[in-house]
Amino acid sequence: MKVLIAGAAGQVGRSLRRTAPSGVEVLPLDHAQLDIGDERQVETLLRRHRPDVVINAAAYTQVDRAESEPGQAFNVNERGARNLASGSLSVGARLVHISTNYVFAGDRAFPYGTATATGPLSAYGRSKLAGERVVSEVLGDRCVIVRTSWVYERNGSNFVASMLNLMRSRDSIGVVYDQVGTPTWAMSVAQAIWAIVGHEDVHGVQHWTDTGVASWYDFAVAIRDEALARGLLTRRVTITPIRTAAYPTPAARPPYSVLDTESTRTLIGLDAPHWRENLCRMLDETRDA
Repeated sequence: MKVLIAGAAGQVGRSLRRTAPSGVEVLPLDHAQLDIGDERQVETLLRRHRPDVVINAAAYTQVDRAESEPGQAFNVNERGARNLASGSLSVGARLVHISTNYVFAGDRAFPYGTATATGPLSAYGRSKLAGERVVSEVLGDRCVIVRTSWVYERNGSNFVASMLNLMRSRDSIGVVYDQVGTPTWAMSVAQAIWAIVGHEDVHGVQHWTDTGVASWYDFAVAIRDEALARGLLTRRVTITPIRTAAYPTPAARPPYSVLDTESTRTLIGLDAPHWRENLCRMLDETRDA
């Protein structure tokens, strides 16, 4: 089986490369090698390599910046998704497309199922929802849309890295407590995607995160405590819970965006650890690197 990964230099892309099953020929392409917003380039590369599966790990993910440059967000997240879907259709490939919990409004207090009505609050969320729709329209049952949330890994720009940097330079920080979701290690997402690739009968919208629930404040406290235990921090920084209103951002975030992953876990026969277990595994990697 040949699998082409678009966005191979990103968090999930790198994790996909690390966890690729034996017997799978992986063609990892970063933005410099494949700009998914370029229809001609996408078509040319897919026809040249003729993969069996395309994984779209490429995305515009600057949530706040998207409010001032929505055209760029839609160019990648909608047009780029359409280009990959059309290219996949032309070579008979299956497409696994990564999406986000930000397609939901966060106006409920129990996990969002795969069929729950969407209602994004931000330009980023709207662009990702638009991408989901075009992929489904073009490929039907030949695509899988994998929504995930609060993704991090030991390299790159993410909440864990930001918190560790702040905790090394400040005596105290404030973190919002009234936004709730599920932190998810990129390695967990990658493992789920490879399981999906191995199940040809899986299609449509699927949800994957680690298990458990946390606020950003809960997540920050766990990062501090686990980092201290591993010597990644040398002092205990004070973390103060604050309301979202006290930390205004250009883009609105869903106050509650926990995804219901039970049906996907059953379909692919894979269990996800609690988010704190995977945070510890990631911090162990960081310490040992």
